[in-house]
Amino acid sequence: MTTDRPVLAEIGMSGEGAMRLARRAMLVAAGVALLTVSAKIQVPMWPVPITMGTFAVLGLGAAYGPGLGLVTILTYMGLGALGADVFAGSSEVSGITYMLGGTGGYLLGYVLATVALGLFARAGWDRSMGRMALAMLIGNAIIYVPGLLWLGVLHGWDKPILQWGLWPFLIGDAIKLALAALLFPFAWRMVARAKG
Repeated sequence: MTTDRPVLAEIGMSGEGAMRLARRAMLVAAGVALLTVSAKIQVPMWPVPITMGTFAVLGLGAAYGPGLGLVTILTYMGLGALGADVFAGSSEVSGITYMLGGTGGYLLGYVLATVALGLFARAGWDRSMGRMALAMLIGNAIIYVPGLLWLGVLHGWDKPILQWGLWPFLIGDAIKLALAALLFPFAWRMVARAKG
């Protein structure tokens, strides 16, 4: 798998030195803002509301690539660790206390999944509906594995961990997967048309 293709955030990014660094800093700030707003959005759905946090995390990884995506997600996590209200529900409990709570494993998964989606995008998977859907599926699994493991450690394996942390979210994740599988290839078609 070659991983040297440009990602969406690099389209039109030219220049060297301070200008390039300034553009990357602006992208990090915009990414952190997007992650924060998305964490707070809930779309009514059965059996639980759909949150847009995972969509933003995976989409950011695909749009930014592994390097800039990692810097952005770590900046977001750092702000959250310092007590900024950037996570879903962090207005009640914040900082390290929030991050070590029930969502702690999912937050670790966010970091890992951002890099994974960045690598898939570098390989061109975001230009095909099928491959982007597969990348989103893998990204979701990367989020869920540490999330469920951490829930098991916190609450005990005798508890209904899958009922708490997996099954209710699968319908929403399938919708977000389909949306990303349509959105990213469409964006690349628009880029190709603009170059045209």
